[in-house]
Amino acid sequence: MDGFSALRRSALRPSCRALTSTSPVVLDFLAPRASRQPHLRRHFWGSSSASSSSPSDAQNSPSGATGPSGKPRYILNKRQREFLDSALRVNQAGELAATLIYKAQTPQVVRSYPHLRPLMKHMYDQEAGHFSTFNNLIAKHQVRPTAMYPVWEMAATFLGWSTGAMGREAAMACTEAVETEIGSHYNEQVREILSWAKEAESRGEELDEEITDLLAQLRRIRDEELEHLDHAVENDAKEAKPYDPLVNIIRYGCKGAIMITEKI
Repeated sequence: MDGFSALRRSALRPSCRALTSTSPVVLDFLAPRASRQPHLRRHFWGSSSASSSSPSDAQNSPSGATGPSGKPRYILNKRQREFLDSALRVNQAGELAATLIYKAQTPQVVRSYPHLRPLMKHMYDQEAGHFSTFNNLIAKHQVRPTAMYPVWEMAATFLGWSTGAMGREAAMACTEAVETEIGSHYNEQVREILSWAKEAESRGEELDEEITDLLAQLRRIRDEELEHLDHAVENDAKEAKPYDPLVNIIRYGCKGAIMITEKI
């Protein structure tokens, strides 16, 4: 466990010559307390593990709780809580991978294109901020992180190093491919939570304030990821050789990693 934590801290420590940002605090939650004491687990958001497991039960259970405006609070059912658990697990792993990709790419890219140093640092800093956000959320709600951490760490580092070695265009094509999939993934999460808000409104209820805060965070992070995609295209991502095979392989890899991390 100590070695594993050290590996993650090292992964987020940028090269002193390539990046000068402050690394986010990495919490040691690979074995969260909830896995050892499930009865203490706090599910999303304010409902307990003893809550109703079916949508009808959850909707008919009087909680007495109210939202910020005084309306009854919309109570999540088991499927919705599991969706949020899965979303945070994937998001945390994805943002860790993003920091590792930029960390591996940056020294090689800025060596040949020093004018890209501010851009690479800007994108790294945003990804590190995203990772810190999901670290805090996953620890706060005691969500089980993915067991695939070691695999994704190695894969992300190799992807960053290899595309950086292929040149600026390939590094930017990597960013374009990754951010295309990640942006779509965040959009799916936003749409799902908005569907809950619509259902809550139809019943005269409202979402818990923590869920509305999460929705705002997801929108902000999605927009920043899509900003990275725009930067990549502006910096000749589509000039990478070979463009189509490279981008398609990375995109399919991202899709596969998301599917696996949702479950494991």
